[in-house]
Amino acid sequence: MTERVLIKDLAAREDGTVRVSGWVEKVRDQRYVQFVVLRDESGAVQLVNGGVLREADPENPRSDILVPRTTTISELTHGTFVTVVGELQHNERVKLGGVEIQIETIEVVTKSLPDNPVADDSNIDVRLDWRFLDLRRPEQNLVFRIQTTFLHALRNVWVDRGFIEIQTPKLMASASESRAELFEVEYFEGQAFLAQSPQFFKQMAQAAGFGGIFEVGPAFRADHSFTSRHATEFTSIDTELSWIDSHEDVMELHEELIVAGLTAVQEKHGEEVQKLFGIEITVPSRPFPRIPLAEAKELVKARGYEVPRADADMDPEGERQIAAWAKEEHGSDFVFLTDYDSSIRPFYHMRHEDDANLTKSYDLIYRGTEISTGAQREHRIEVLEAQARDKGMDPAELSFYLDFFRYGVPPHGGFGMGLNRVLMLMLEQSSIREVTYLFRGPNRLTP
Repeated sequence: MTERVLIKDLAAREDGTVRVSGWVEKVRDQRYVQFVVLRDESGAVQLVNGGVLREADPENPRSDILVPRTTTISELTHGTFVTVVGELQHNERVKLGGVEIQIETIEVVTKSLPDNPVADDSNIDVRLDWRFLDLRRPEQNLVFRIQTTFLHALRNVWVDRGFIEIQTPKLMASASESRAELFEVEYFEGQAFLAQSPQFFKQMAQAAGFGGIFEVGPAFRADHSFTSRHATEFTSIDTELSWIDSHEDVMELHEELIVAGLTAVQEKHGEEVQKLFGIEITVPSRPFPRIPLAEAKELVKARGYEVPRADADMDPEGERQIAAWAKEEHGSDFVFLTDYDSSIRPFYHMRHEDDANLTKSYDLIYRGTEISTGAQREHRIEVLEAQARDKGMDPAELSFYLDFFRYGVPPHGGFGMGLNRVLMLMLEQSSIREVTYLFRGPNRLTP
């Protein structure tokens, strides 16, 4: 059997017989020649049938081969999956990769219906309804190759630093952070919750002596938001490490991971991103700009925008304004907002020794959108219990979590980052739905 060759590998092969398989993207059925554009998971190639014969010819000894082949090609529909054996020829005049294949045999493996439900101008909801067809687009294929490269680069950093990968449960007996935005599910005779984050389990690994850990896995938020950056199920990139001095250590690791991921994407996919998305992948310089939240709000106010929130948090427009400042003043697409008010941070964030109103925490802003929250965690049991009470929480209900800290836990911290937001912003897409394999939102549970 002739080995199947990926289309991306054809240019490096010598002329000769090859076997390719893929989906029919386009057919040009001319009088004396037929052209087929075939696409597989790696690229597209032009197929040529120069032996067009539409009716049996007793004087042509190959009539019984040419007529069926011509008929088969004439009847091909968009998306039909075929296997072709033919003669590979290098031809600089061929715009599609500088190669073409002269068809010898063509086998229809599975035929596609003639009416494709997804058109070039279909809106996002139609494309999501038929996601498997939408994902055949080259730019969508590239998104998930980029995702693979990005995550592989992050894993290399973690593994090189001796971190351990963990997989935490997504069914929980109680809330991981707060009871807001929780999905409740039946669990035998009782109830369970879908995990909002692996926060408590990441910290359990510090109590267990794992040191640096990481996880890439699903997280769930019962959030009725319909914005371009929200989803009810998303992929969370989480890490936690022990023996830190402050949240600055967490930010330094965060920078290292971001730079490693973007460098890998730029080196492996930069040219293709430029071709399909019309943008350049830029790798930021370290360190990223840092600015305390209170200063950031004053800076934004000086730029003509006053954050209207009643609490101490920043709003989306404020994030865009501070991102613009970081770009103008530091040439950076990234900026850390630090020292968030304790009133808007979880009870387990460590507070500053000289100002208990401020936490040793940060948000990372990428091109105007928050992609991550990180912090040093409070590891002293008596302080944790007091901070839980400050938040109106009953320490007795947190016994599973608080028990970690009754048996010795080192100073530690970490962050959680939304993978899909990173991809959306990296590729300058308008919605997180474009870079999520199968999106889940308030009004979408299928396919």
